Amino acid sequence: MTRTARAFWLRTPGQGEIRPAPLPAPVPGEVLVRARYSGVSRGTETLVFTGGVPTGQYAAMRAPFQEGDFPAPVKYGYLSVGVVEEGPEELRGRTVFCLHPHQTAYVVPADAVVVVPEDVPASRAVLAGTVETAVNALWDAPPLVGDRITVVGAGMVGATVAALAARFPGVRVQLVDLDPARAEVASALGVEFAAPAEAAGGRDLVVHASATSAGLRRCLELVAPEGTVLELSWYGDREVTLPLGGEFHSGRLTLRSSQVGRIAPARRGSRTYADRLALALDLLADPVFDVLLTGESRFADLPDVLPRLADGRLPALCHLITYDGEG
Repeated sequence: MTRTARAFWLRTPGQGEIRPAPLPAPVPGEVLVRARYSGVSRGTETLVFTGGVPTGQYAAMRAPFQEGDFPAPVKYGYLSVGVVEEGPEELRGRTVFCLHPHQTAYVVPADAVVVVPEDVPASRAVLAGTVETAVNALWDAPPLVGDRITVVGAGMVGATVAALAARFPGVRVQLVDLDPARAEVASALGVEFAAPAEAAGGRDLVVHASATSAGLRRCLELVAPEGTVLELSWYGDREVTLPLGGEFHSGRLTLRSSQVGRIAPARRGSRTYADRLALALDLLADPVFDVLLTGESRFADLPDVLPRLADGRLPALCHLITYDGEG
């Protein structure tokens, strides 16, 4: 008999709902995962929620276990942590991370889950997808010893990149954001903080994660001659204008993108997606990442929570969704 779980769906842009989800018995090679936590960032997922995925990016932006199509109705999400209830003996009872939408339970191939290390709390493990994005970024533009690095945009991805970059020997990191409250996040991560107008110039590497034209323009102003601006933002259907005269050509600046959908070329021949995700989970043993978990709601409240995250009424970096008692 097919059992039933519950899943969050975007019914129309800006409106979500909880729907029943068939839960088949797992066959050999599959696992049944009972969700404990999932995460919502105010970046990609809220852009999806508001219907901001460009038509030409529908295929590229599909999540691994997405159902439906953009703009809606669609079941979307990619930060889920749960416990394996059925499946191979070596996985039963283990806490795992999966790139799965918000759903109380789900059946997926066993190789789609990664075991969470014992020293990583299940709630913190929802950040694995974000840390994986930051790892890929630093593979795309690896810092050198003693570099001066600026990260513009102290959201979930930007703060994570700053935290990892600060671990390189002799590297000084400045985290830049319009919101002065993000100074507390920077302090917890052990990096400097500055408002955009006071940010230091002459930087060897500038990472952009604010998803604004103004933020990217400021990055081009802050980078040193022959330095690199690494673009992590995704703008959806919004156009970006940049001043590419002035210092851009004479300074021989490099503007390049980094996107987690493909492993960075520098590691593509030696690392798999599973390797990258396992590394991200190992890095999450550091409790400093708890500063990125800035709110908590029940799964049943997601239809009300996502609109407030999308329009800023509910400020958050990563908003934690809990599943205790959700069935």
